[in-house]
Amino acid sequence: MGDLYAWLLSFFILVALLSLLVYQLMCLADLEFDYINPYDSTSRINSVVLPEFITQGVLCFLYLITGHWLMFLLCVPYLYYNVRMYMQRKHLVDVTEIFNMLNWEKKQRLFKLAYLVILLFISIFWPLVTALLTAFRDEK
Repeated sequence: MGDLYAWLLSFFILVALLSLLVYQLMCLADLEFDYINPYDSTSRINSVVLPEFITQGVLCFLYLITGHWLMFLLCVPYLYYNVRMYMQRKHLVDVTEIFNMLNWEKKQRLFKLAYLVILLFISIFWPLVTALLTAFRDEK
């Protein structure tokens, strides 16, 4: 039963991460279409960058302590990238460079979004397949 709770918690954490990334992409799209000024856009994005990093670290730690080694190994590159960006002080968006870096920032977040969607599908289907195989094995 504890394994089910771990998978549910990881599902909700992944949904939270996806919503943070979609919010950042919406801010960048609003800036691109000139609906919002650069200062407001960067302040909104920068306010959710650290919660995104912390949430992703919690997800990786959750997979580690629950023994889901493959999911942990799938999360490590994303965690490494976030830690590297934070250590190099490149995690925040600069208001003076936002227009020059707009395409890069969008591509970066779209890549993260695709990565998290893949993790979400794996975290949905892996427990289902495991439960079905366990039930099938118990019938024999």
